Amino acid sequence: MTPSQSLSRLDGRAALRFGIALILLWFGYMKFLPYEAEGVRGIAEDYWLFGWLYPLVGVGGASAVIGVLEITAGILIAIGGRFPWAGLLGALMGVATFVVTLSFFFTAPGVWQDGYGFPALGSTGQFLAKDVGLLAICVYLALNARDRLDL
Repeated sequence: MTPSQSLSRLDGRAALRFGIALILLWFGYMKFLPYEAEGVRGIAEDYWLFGWLYPLVGVGGASAVIGVLEITAGILIAIGGRFPWAGLLGALMGVATFVVTLSFFFTAPGVWQDGYGFPALGSTGQFLAKDVGLLAICVYLALNARDRLDL
């Protein structure tokens, strides 16, 4: 591999790392805003993984828990270029985040457009579809961190 190819590969990884870290940090921050907490409630309150949180800590508390997890993943991914263990943990947290959000395809209302069905995405489906790409980025970063750690 030439130095130019090596630099290009490094720049690509850095761009993926920066982009996904920014998204997770931004999404995590948003979970602390009341309008976002209500939006999350609409698809998470009756979901088995989060439903127990709502009676325990309320709408804002449940959203804040999700936000803390997203912010933590974003920070770990951001420093993962320098600290592979942090990058691996953050990327795995990202994988878990996007697997969970993609699982809403099976439970959330509005995934498929009324009157059209699969594969015509409704508004919720369109919102969730981006997570396929975000999941792929996290999988790539997790595998890269694993390779850097020689695991």
